[in-house]
Amino acid sequence: MTSTTTETRPFRLADLGTLVVLAWSGEATDGTDMPYLLAYSLGDAEGGGATTSAAVERLLENSGLTVGGDLVDGSARPSLPVTLLVQAGQAVVTLPQLNAQCPAPPEWLAAVAQRGYAYLVFTTRPWPEARPGMPLTPQQLAAFVSAEETLSAAAHVVLPARSLRG
Repeated sequence: MTSTTTETRPFRLADLGTLVVLAWSGEATDGTDMPYLLAYSLGDAEGGGATTSAAVERLLENSGLTVGGDLVDGSARPSLPVTLLVQAGQAVVTLPQLNAQCPAPPEWLAAVAQRGYAYLVFTTRPWPEARPGMPLTPQQLAAFVSAEETLSAAAHVVLPARSLRG
């Protein structure tokens, strides 16, 4: 009789590879702009895309999020350890064990100021073609974000936007 071990690998930040966060806005069904955030890995950790996918999934699960699950409303779950800070033109997403930030375009900042939240899609699907500093067209972004492979491999979260007050 053969048995397999279901040994759980410990979570290592290095297994995430290069983690990227993008901010953009788009028209929602109510006719106003929705601020979106996309978080993904380039899949460039040692071991490649399978390693990064598994690491992102572990990170999300450790943060109380389910890949492929229902939309999580962060305002209804105040104990959710995933937060969004908007400060100095930057969007900063914080999860246990990491902070990721990105510059936010003016239209995104206006949309998040109006709504008070952003919609985060944090996918386990690597996107090696979308490297930081490389041009990315709206069509490329739309194709990746709207792909079933991206959406079904993601946690979807509405994150209340917080800011520093001085």
